[in-house]
Amino acid sequence: MKISHILLATDLSEESWRSFAYAADLAHEKGAKITLLNVVENLTVAPHGAPMAPPIGDPEGPVLKEVAQKGLEKRRKELPADIEVDCHAILGTDLGTTIADFANEHGCDLIVISTHGRSGFRRFIMGSTAEVVLRHSTVPVMVIPRVA
Repeated sequence: MKISHILLATDLSEESWRSFAYAADLAHEKGAKITLLNVVENLTVAPHGAPMAPPIGDPEGPVLKEVAQKGLEKRRKELPADIEVDCHAILGTDLGTTIADFANEHGCDLIVISTHGRSGFRRFIMGSTAEVVLRHSTVPVMVIPRVA
């Protein structure tokens, strides 16, 4: 399997960083570059008093995106210096499909993502970003499970 570009998706939580070691080891083995990606959820709402108007995005979105970009740049230092790493914080309305779309649009060969270990009712209500990525991706996905 040719792997030259790994997309490492993270929500900047401590849980998501356990996938870093797997991605770094694979990047070393294959000589691949890594793209760190954080998708900032851009909640949209219908403008008040104008139900037919297109939805508008969260006015805090650009600020949150900038904060996420800084967080990615900080975490980039946790990856070995000899691996080429790009960082991208982007806005998206659906985290899982945005990650899958980014991988497709940027020529990624593999997506690495960790789970947060939700189960039962919480998973049903909140959904699973990793599961949505698996369903929508056209490239292989490596899902790193929660360690008990």
